[in-house]
Amino acid sequence: MEYLSQECYDKLVAELHQLESVELPLVRDAIAEARDKGDLSENFEYHAAKREQARLLGRIRFKQRVLEHARVVDVSRLSADTVQLLCRVEMTNMNNNAQMAYTLVSPHEANTAERKISIKSPIGQALLGRKAGEIVEVQVPAGLLKLRIDSIQL
Repeated sequence: MEYLSQECYDKLVAELHQLESVELPLVRDAIAEARDKGDLSENFEYHAAKREQARLLGRIRFKQRVLEHARVVDVSRLSADTVQLLCRVEMTNMNNNAQMAYTLVSPHEANTAERKISIKSPIGQALLGRKAGEIVEVQVPAGLLKLRIDSIQL
C-alpha cells in the first residue's frame, strides 16, 4: 500500500490518462505506418516503435499498480506532534550547523529541487516518529549525519 498526497494522486491519474489516451495511440499509429513500409525484419522504424510501445505499456502498468494500491492521506487527521508523511521538518545538521527543511513524502513525490524527500530514504526513515528537539543519527553515503529536529509542521 502506498500513501500519497491528494496532489500526487491527481498527478498520477493525469499522467496515466496522458499515456493511455495520447501517447499510446501515437505509438500505435507509428507502428501501423512502419508496418505499411514493407519488410519488418530490416525496418528500423517498426522496431523502434515496438520498443517505445513496450516502454509505454510498462509505464502504464506501473502507474495502474501504484494507483490501485494507493491511499490518499487525509491531512486533517494528521498531527504535528511527531514526524510523519507530509510533515515539513526543519532541522539543523549538528556537524556543520547548517539549517535545512524538507517535507516527507511518498517515493513517487520525492523531488529534492522542491525540498521533498522520500519517507523511504535513509533520512526519511530516521526522522519518522521522532519529535521536535530530538537528535537523530543517520548513516548516509557521505558519512554519519547528526540532525536536530527544530520543528515539525503540517
